[in-house]
Amino acid sequence: MVGYDPKADGRNISSFEVAVAGSGSGLVTRVMISPLDVIKIRFQLQIERLSRSDPGAKYHGILQAGRQILQEEGPTAFWKGHVPAQLLSIGYGAVQFLSFELLTELVHKATTYDARDFSVHFVCGGLSASAATLAVHPVDVLRTRFAAQGEPKVYKTLRDAVVTMYRTEGPLVFYKGLNPTLIAIFPYAGFQFSFYSALKHVHKWVLPAEGRNNENLRNLLCGSGAGVLSKTLTYPLDLFKKRLQVGGFERARVTFGQVRSYRGLLDCAQQVLQEEGPTGLFKGLSPSLLKAALSTGFVFFCCSFSSICW
Repeated sequence: MVGYDPKADGRNISSFEVAVAGSGSGLVTRVMISPLDVIKIRFQLQIERLSRSDPGAKYHGILQAGRQILQEEGPTAFWKGHVPAQLLSIGYGAVQFLSFELLTELVHKATTYDARDFSVHFVCGGLSASAATLAVHPVDVLRTRFAAQGEPKVYKTLRDAVVTMYRTEGPLVFYKGLNPTLIAIFPYAGFQFSFYSALKHVHKWVLPAEGRNNENLRNLLCGSGAGVLSKTLTYPLDLFKKRLQVGGFERARVTFGQVRSYRGLLDCAQQVLQEEGPTGLFKGLSPSLLKAALSTGFVFFCCSFSSICW
């Protein structure tokens, strides 16, 4: 179960159990999708076209990028920034699922709305994700910078990164890219939870009762579908976030090709459109959709499975 269900048969789990289930699902999922995340970030930060026809392009496809990263940086490169990424997943998952549970329960008890409605899931999902984003954005910046750097490394350890960034760029460096993140996260998470709920209803409508025995498979498929739809609708803002997060980190990007500096969200959007065209807004979408399908599907699957185990 994800969200408060007033018709649950006495098996409503506690807030602590929801937080643990959300954290555990995020932790397991992060290990699995980290290679796709690294490739996605490299694609998002590449100014050149993701095409073999562009001689300046370092990467032009998922398999080619995977082979090149493996050859140049070794297998551990696919888990660069894994420690902050795990902190991000655990913290984000706990805050998001806990706040979503509390908000949907509040809606049910304080209003006349049904806690399972699409609109309720959209609003509560967006609010819960916004709260989670504010809580963990600093480690998201750290994760992006670790994944973005090649060899030799600019940051050797997590502590070195925190100290260096604070000394050279000030405390606000840990909230770079927050504006597009907050703009994107509300609709992204809102769509995520509401599409998940809607797809479950479609699944129930399409399949006969005797074909609905495997609830975990349903959660996996509906979660994957929700992740793909949500990510596609909000993807350009994620690209802007990544570009802004590596601002001031250009020295680590020179071996990857061209680098750009941006004065803010609007300047970033304008430069991307002018130099890279509308398709530039969707660089890295293919690994991102694979990641979104796997991560969202497994998060809902693991969270629901954990809830059952309680």
